[in-house]
Amino acid sequence: MAPAVKILVVDDIEQNLIALDALVARPDLILLKATSGAEALELLLEHDVALALVDVQMPGMDGFELAEFMRGSPRTRHVPIIFLTATDRSQQRTFRGYEAGAVDFLYKPFDPHILRSKLQTFVQLHAQKLQLAEQLEVQQQLLRTNELFVAVLGHDLRTPLAAVMTAAEVLSRIGGDERVLGAASRIRNSTRRMTRMVNQLLDLARVRAGQVGLQREMLDMGRVCRDIVDEISPPSAEQRVSVDTNGDTLGYWDVDRISQVLSNLIGNALQHGDPGQMVSVHIDGSQSETLRLSVQNAGIIPPEKIAKLFEPFQSGAPRPANSPGLGLGLYIANELVRVHGGSLSVCSGVARGTVFEMMLPRKDDVERSPVDLAPAAQSPALR
Repeated sequence: MAPAVKILVVDDIEQNLIALDALVARPDLILLKATSGAEALELLLEHDVALALVDVQMPGMDGFELAEFMRGSPRTRHVPIIFLTATDRSQQRTFRGYEAGAVDFLYKPFDPHILRSKLQTFVQLHAQKLQLAEQLEVQQQLLRTNELFVAVLGHDLRTPLAAVMTAAEVLSRIGGDERVLGAASRIRNSTRRMTRMVNQLLDLARVRAGQVGLQREMLDMGRVCRDIVDEISPPSAEQRVSVDTNGDTLGYWDVDRISQVLSNLIGNALQHGDPGQMVSVHIDGSQSETLRLSVQNAGIIPPEKIAKLFEPFQSGAPRPANSPGLGLGLYIANELVRVHGGSLSVCSGVARGTVFEMMLPRKDDVERSPVDLAPAAQSPALR
């Protein structure tokens, strides 16, 4: 059964408290009675109430003063207050009551049906609030459990993956039978793909747990970008990526995190763009406070996919069965840019193809996440 809802009734006349108790008594309600404002505040320190029925005229602390005290405390700030008063209707007193935090006035003698109706409304609202709070706690607990599971799984998978990779390297160096060399190559490629997936899962867990830390240092964005292009382009392939810079390309950023973002953006452009067209990377350092970097390719992302492109497990194009990623790359890239205080956006159309644009402040003095001492993933987080 649902717990009983508590209602606070404050009146300096004992007979009025008895009458209210008889009027609104229900098995699912508990009436907390106070004969003064001070006594009411003591009860509010001990109990969570769904509604306060407060008499206006009381000796010492009147109802308006009690309401002001309640609104000044975080614990009772959101408790609805209905004033009960036997005085004549006064616009000035009504305004003062609403300024003090009242949600309604009832003038004595009031209609019992009206009081019960209003009481029922606030009891239902309180029950809904408790239900939503319980659901939120369950959701948060599930999320924490899921993130812990992903982090532990990713960490524990690294050791056997390293052993498999070492065995594949040993097989490839032994030589001999072509079938052995072919099997070693397939094992090595599959292990690398699994390692990239594990790294993406670990990054996802860090992002959602708010543990993405930054180690800022002075960087040349042009040089970092060219290093990434050299790293992810096959040595035997024709150079398909052009990098041009304009203005000052220096700033204070985390080299590992920025490299991860660039690896994702340029790798996506190479993977999903027209293989016969160049991928253009432009770095605009003409603004003193902000650097703009764009990655353009000849591919087109369907309009219906752009809205969810930066959400987890999404992709701008269908992923083949042997895809090296989980659809987390752009989500992680967007979060890493956000932690730097910047923004990542995309536009796609026939005229220009697909353009990802990253805006980064050159220096951000406000650290947006706690420092994460875990090593950053080094391999590109490609989709």
